[in-house]
Amino acid sequence: MFYQRFTFRLISRLLVINLLTILLVYLIRYTTLWFTITGLSIVLVALLISLYLYINQIREDIKRFILAVKTRDHTLNFKNKATKGSFPELYESFNEIIQVHKDIQLEQDAIFQLIKTILEQVPVGVIVVKKNKVEPPKSEISFFNLAASNLLNVPSYSYWNRFQEHLPYFANEIEKIQNGGKRFLEIKIQEKQIQLSIELRPINLYGSDYNIISFQNIKDEIEQKETEAWNRLIGVISHEILNSITPISSLSATVNQMIEQKDHLNSEDLEDLKPALQTIKRRSEGLLDFVKDYRLIAELPTPNLETHSVGEILQHIKVLMQPMVTANHVNFQVMQTASKISLQVDFKLIEQALINLITNSIYALEGIVQPLIEISYHLEPNKVYLNVSDNGKGIDKDSLEKIFVPFYTTRKNGSGIGLTITRNIMKMHKGGLEVSSTPFQRTIFSLIFDYA
Repeated sequence: MFYQRFTFRLISRLLVINLLTILLVYLIRYTTLWFTITGLSIVLVALLISLYLYINQIREDIKRFILAVKTRDHTLNFKNKATKGSFPELYESFNEIIQVHKDIQLEQDAIFQLIKTILEQVPVGVIVVKKNKVEPPKSEISFFNLAASNLLNVPSYSYWNRFQEHLPYFANEIEKIQNGGKRFLEIKIQEKQIQLSIELRPINLYGSDYNIISFQNIKDEIEQKETEAWNRLIGVISHEILNSITPISSLSATVNQMIEQKDHLNSEDLEDLKPALQTIKRRSEGLLDFVKDYRLIAELPTPNLETHSVGEILQHIKVLMQPMVTANHVNFQVMQTASKISLQVDFKLIEQALINLITNSIYALEGIVQPLIEISYHLEPNKVYLNVSDNGKGIDKDSLEKIFVPFYTTRKNGSGIGLTITRNIMKMHKGGLEVSSTPFQRTIFSLIFDYA
């Protein structure tokens, strides 16, 4: 109702106060009715006090509402005042805001519990540390999942200094990547040696710094991958050795039969022996070359890192490879040779890696109409990609997993070590080698460098 509204009540009170004030002034100036004057004064003071209390009550309600929002107190309720108070719309809005705030809080709590439950189920250890800038060792551990406790065989500590006392070696390794990054750690837990892949990611939430530490035991995975790699390598080596040893053994037996019962050899016998001996010599040399190739993979020199620009590398490889590419009638495009982006590399090793990739592209372009090789680079967050692309035969899905296995090759007379050497060169530069291929459309090999 209108008479319940704040405006009506305030105007009516102010009118009464003004009328009483005027009447009081008149009585004081023109009469001696002191009893009446005293009574009017008391009534006027009471009205002023009532007005103050009335306004102050609204102010206090607003303060209570603001405090409830700040402290997330969802028990505050203005239902009575929403129906009987002077500001029904205001108090109704207060109730709605508190309810929305409550719903948001409940939703956030539900999401937090869901994430917490998920993190408790994953096999990856997760520790969240709320950093104490004044006393770092006394930083609070906000979250410590079950996997972390099981992997490290420690209880779920609440403070970092207690955890540090229990596992000082692990804690010291974490200190080395305080600004974020990855680290591999071998540690002994209950007489069992485990290999951990550790990653630390710092974040800032609501003015507080947190470190999210995640880690997992990769020993079993590494052993499985090593076994697979060894099996592939042994298969390739066995195949190559058998290809060389079988004809050598067969021909040796044949030669032995030819000379076993003879005291001397005539010219005809010698003519018969020559092809067999030449074949033995050729296959022996092939086996020797195979061993030399294996040593070449295993004995790459340590990189001598120097600063070189991407443009300098691209320009040099353009001059170096242009004659060979031209001789094979391939369109050769090297772009962005003016780039000033600098990398720490061993120039000779990176040159060898690019030569290997370009050579492979030339062979992949045999029989292709309008063959094209493009050399370029592009940037991604903290990475530089040097790309060698061609429109050749490409690599099928089955071969993509095998092309980096030593001595595996799909090319006739290929050694199968070029890509292995190239990848090892990139590993020595703490980088990587990636490939994507759509046969007869586009195949891209990328040398990946860290770039800050």
